[in-house]
This record gives sequence, C-alpha cells and structure tokens, in this order.
Amino acid sequence: MLLLDAKGLDLAQTFGCGQCFRWRQDAGGGWVGVVAGRAVRAEAAGGGCIRLTGLAGPAPETEAGFWARYFALDLDYPALLARMRAAHRGLAGCIDCAPGIRVLRQPFFETLVTFLISQNNNIPRIAAIVDRLCRGLGAQLDAAGLYYAFPTAEALAPLEEADLAFLRAGWRGGYILDAARRTAAGQLEEAALRALPLAQARARLMEVRGVGPKVADCTLLYGLGRWDAYPVDVWMKRAGQALLTARVKDPAAYLNRKTGGCAGIAQQYMFAWARSAGLTEKTHKNPAGD
Repeated sequence: MLLLDAKGLDLAQTFGCGQCFRWRQDAGGGWVGVVAGRAVRAEAAGGGCIRLTGLAGPAPETEAGFWARYFALDLDYPALLARMRAAHRGLAGCIDCAPGIRVLRQPFFETLVTFLISQNNNIPRIAAIVDRLCRGLGAQLDAAGLYYAFPTAEALAPLEEADLAFLRAGWRGGYILDAARRTAAGQLEEAALRALPLAQARARLMEVRGVGPKVADCTLLYGLGRWDAYPVDVWMKRAGQALLTARVKDPAAYLNRKTGGCAGIAQQYMFAWARSAGLTEKTHKNPAGD
C-alpha cells in the first residue's frame, strides 16, 4: 500500500475527464485501473492523500516515483492553477468547474492506440474495445485473469486486420496495426517525439494512418507529457469561442503564452467547463460572466 499527497488531485474528476479509458470505479468508491503492467486500486484517504493498493504487478510502495509521475504529483499544480487564474478570468471559471483534474502521464503507445479508437466513438464503446484488446492480446497479470496489460506494439505488429475482428472496432483495426508497425520499427521513438518542436512532432504522428491533428495532440499531451499540445474538437472550438475574444485567432498560442507553455493543461479545464455548460445547446453561460 502506498500513500501519496494528492496535492488537490480529485480521482473522479481526473479519471472522468476523457483523457484515459482503463480506470473503473468500484462498489466501494475506489478506482481500479491498469497502468504499464501494474494493476492497482486508488482511493481518497484522510489527510488529503490518495491510497494505492496493488492488485497485480509491482507493489505500489516499491514504485512511489512511478506513481507520483503518473499522477503528475511532481508538478506544482497549485502554483500553476494560481497562474492560470490570474492570467484570464474566464479560465479561472473553467478551473472552478473541476479544480481536481490532473493531466496524467500515460504510456505513449497505449495513448496513441486508445485515441485512434476514440474517433467517432463514445466513451463506453471505447472502453469496451480497449478492454477486448487487452484481454485478447495483452499479457495476463494475475492468476485469476482479472487484469491484463495493454498489448505491446511488437505483439500487434505481425497481425492482420482479420486478427482484430474480435474487437468490433471496424475500420479502426487498420489504424491500430499501422501505429503498431511504425512503433515497433522505431519510426515513432518517444524520446525523439518529446524533443522535436511541437509542429514537427505532430507531423510525425500524423504519418500514421488515421491520425489527424486532434489524435496527434492528444497523444502528445497525454502520452508524451507535451503540455503545450492543445487538442481541438467541436467542444473545444465552442469553448474557445465562448471563453476568448474574437481577437484571439490562435487559442493554442495565446494560452501557451498566458500559461507558460501549458495550453494543453488549460484545455482540460476548458473541456470540463464545456461539458458542464452544455455547449451543444443554443445558449450557454460564459465562465467569465460575460
């Protein structure tokens, strides 16, 4: 068992904000998930801590650094959020909707594949496809067969689309295999993607079949820790239009300038506000009160 200072992290807000697909809340109010071959149960504990209990794989108490990094507890989020609040009053209102969100540092290949699966899809179906993928092709982590690792690129690369029919993922199967083959061949090297200028890293990812700007930016943000990456979909377009003035032609550049290169983290709070404000409706309230 491992206790970590949560530093304001809220598990429900973090796991429910659309950035990850392998955490499930259990009957006791805790969350069970698998990260990089480690199955754990996470729950809020007294004193502003989170408690991690190992279910399969390395014991959490032997890997405090791994989990602190995964949950981004090594970042000074209170200071970052204070800077964001001061930078823009509308952004302050977005943060107030879900101040406990933290952008996780997820495994690169898993992030790329899950966001390929996410296209034109809903969260329950995404989660079901990911679960079938792990159970069908990932390493079993426990004797009872309850927990499975995400399959490696090397395990997927030799397969054909027919081998993925059991996923019921449709045309996404070809995208998954192309991502796996490129990753296994060293064409998508993590260190290089972290070091490249953002536009070049995005372009490299977009060489993969099915990867457009949004999937590329989601992979950069959630799977490579590129906090300057700013995924945009219809929700974020509406959020940006409501939050920022018409003079802001490039929301990503504007927010990176305002937040010290953390536009991707800012967008996660904007997305939470967009969902809560019902931006699919004809009317909504600006978080700045305008």
